[in-house]
Amino acid sequence: MAEWKRLVRDLPELPLTWCGGLCWDLPADRLEAYAAEHSSWGYGIERIDAKQAARIEPNLTELPEFALYVAEEGVAEPVATARALLADAERRGARIVNGTVDRLALSNGQVMGAVVSGETIAADEVVIAAGAGAPAIAATAGIRLPIETPPGLIVHSRPHRRLLNGLVLGEKLHMRQTAEGRIIAGSDFGGGDPGENPEAAARKLFQATKAMLRGAEELKLDFHTVGYRPTPTDGFPIISRADGVTGLYIAVTHSGITLAPAVGLFAAREILEGDRDALLKPYALSRFA
Repeated sequence: MAEWKRLVRDLPELPLTWCGGLCWDLPADRLEAYAAEHSSWGYGIERIDAKQAARIEPNLTELPEFALYVAEEGVAEPVATARALLADAERRGARIVNGTVDRLALSNGQVMGAVVSGETIAADEVVIAAGAGAPAIAATAGIRLPIETPPGLIVHSRPHRRLLNGLVLGEKLHMRQTAEGRIIAGSDFGGGDPGENPEAAARKLFQATKAMLRGAEELKLDFHTVGYRPTPTDGFPIISRADGVTGLYIAVTHSGITLAPAVGLFAAREILEGDRDALLKPYALSRFA
């Protein structure tokens, strides 16, 4: 979160909103343990009751007897954020090449670049930050990335007048409202399994979303998405070089959007200066060897 604040100082046009988060998606005992742990880290968690929750999110039809509220939490719209960062990179001299990665270019155990849509792009360093696509790219250099890619269903409403003030992490679903007024919801923010019939699952999820919101009679489903979450098998990020191959750096995690500014900072320092941040110690690919 601190790195997002630093980044937005450098790039004020980032679509970043510090809207606060209301959370009750765990049983009461686990919610209390979560609050105690995060409070010990200096995280600004407030324990609230149903009456306080109603003041924070007055349009919720189901209010928790016990919830947590973090005023400092926020959201960065992922697609718009990526576009803003790419545009800034171009302004700073980067060249953006759109294409499909065929394979990594190797010579005597060193990655020399990447073959993108048939064109070889030479590079001193290649970073694989391709999410669910990372294992296939790494495999072309003989590297196995132990990553699972479970599907996640998210529903997106048509733009609507303001119904939510911030992030809502409820017992049944997670939801938020975008700057343009869309309600976005899933069983959590990563999305749940869409099953055999994603369209039917999306309709059911959207009905549950409407039922949680007072004043949502005119809320209409616009579309649904199924994303594939790049999740290392032990649940933790992979941010490191790969043993036995030089010129290659790997940065794959879920949730990538949350961690992006910090991972970018740590990776840049390690690649350019050889300085591996102590925070990255548990997250090397070699732990799976």
